Amino acid sequence: MLLGILLLAFWLIATGLLPLTKGRVPHAATILNVLAVVAGVLILLQR
Repeated sequence: MLLGILLLAFWLIATGLLPLTKGRVPHAATILNVLAVVAGVLILLQR
């Protein structure tokens, strides 16, 4: 399985679940943004 697709799947799940949780995750937006960029770059590089 491609690492980029796996990271994209994780990003989609995390983006969907985080608003449903009552607890706060520190720097959640920054973590999700970095994860999205890394996944996008890996998909473009076909890794």
